[in-house]
Amino acid sequence: MRIAIDVFIVFSIIFALAGVIGMLRMPDAYCRMQSSTNIATFGVLGVIIGGVLYSAFILHDGGMTVKLIGMGVFYIITAPISGHAIAKGAYHHRVEMDEKTVCDAYGEDMVEEE
Repeated sequence: MRIAIDVFIVFSIIFALAGVIGMLRMPDAYCRMQSSTNIATFGVLGVIIGGVLYSAFILHDGGMTVKLIGMGVFYIITAPISGHAIAKGAYHHRVEMDEKTVCDAYGEDMVEEE
């Protein structure tokens, strides 16, 4: 079981590292936001799953297991929503996209306020 826990934690570390590299290399704020949301969602999720396995099978602490599962569910729900809300706010305040961007589907859906 310890190997599975370590695999989830290493998965999180690798995903966080890839996300940080992506944030440094992405051309504009929207791409960097997508990368940071992936770090937040998948990087933390692996640690939470590793913590659930550790508390359930090694510590035998049911209370901690339930708390970690609750944290994981809350995090899965809120992290992508907050990333979308930040991107929507950036678009609303006209943060510029990279010149290589060829599709602006979000702009097509927004009603222009006059």
